[in-house]
Amino acid sequence: MRATAIAQPNIALIKYWGKRDCDLNLPAVGSLSVTLGSIGTRTTVEFDATLNADRVYINEQEADSANRRVENCLDRFREKAGIAHKAIVTTANDFPTGAGLASSASGFAALVVAADRALELNLGADELVDLARISSGSAPRSLFGGFVLLENDSGGGTRCSSVLAPETWPWSIMIAVTSDAPKKVSSTDGMESSRTTSPYFSRWVETHDADLQAAVANIEKRDFEKLGELAERSCLKMHAVAMTSSPPLLYWSGATLECAQNIRELRKSGVSTFFSIDAGPQLKAFCLPENSEMVRESLESVPGVLRVISSKLGEGARIVE
Repeated sequence: MRATAIAQPNIALIKYWGKRDCDLNLPAVGSLSVTLGSIGTRTTVEFDATLNADRVYINEQEADSANRRVENCLDRFREKAGIAHKAIVTTANDFPTGAGLASSASGFAALVVAADRALELNLGADELVDLARISSGSAPRSLFGGFVLLENDSGGGTRCSSVLAPETWPWSIMIAVTSDAPKKVSSTDGMESSRTTSPYFSRWVETHDADLQAAVANIEKRDFEKLGELAERSCLKMHAVAMTSSPPLLYWSGATLECAQNIRELRKSGVSTFFSIDAGPQLKAFCLPENSEMVRESLESVPGVLRVISSKLGEGARIVE
């Protein structure tokens, strides 16, 4: 009753921010992401009838604060398997945790895949999507590789699928790490604050679907420039909602803004590239492979950038043991 899975974080090109149902963790809007290939989460789940409580270890440290979400996820698997066994969950990220690099997405994607195999449930993709989403709104996207679409469906749930395989349209992603510290306001708390206090939230929801559909169309056409325009606009719209919440949510550092300006100037010089920023201080720059070294060197030159992580597009969550 033991299995190990690896999942990669994902970066949303068309963001989601806010929930339409907090209890079921249903997003207010759909999202479109790319799965990264160079960084990831490795999670081992072992169910044991002799344990009297679940134990969760993140990066070799026992994690009390993360326990409840993990326990809730495991409870759903125990119910499906008809057992009461507690479990030891050991997970490790090879990138900053809780700092705007989708560590919860890759963590819960790896967890549901490992738990499914450990209990030999062989659940279908739709069930895994639901189990991952209830734990982390962006986790279903890390179950799939390449370009991934997460949509609200007419039945009140969500559906998730790969739009394009990673090898079909190769990209390079440069992650400018400006801080290793966990963010002070979690995405979950920030989203609810924005939903209830930002005057821009309703307009964000109303205009979102057009951005999402246009972005999918540009992926199908392989139109990098137009997709980049939509992605940057979606990013800035999301942060406008966050910044106009009460109290205001400012996830950026000074270096984050300098990196964004750097990418805009690089694009003005003729280099095809664009940026995105999630709820954290790290900036992600996207380009085609032929421009990767130029973009990397440009971001490394920005004061306040600790390091730049290079990545290609990656595959979905998978069993490794």
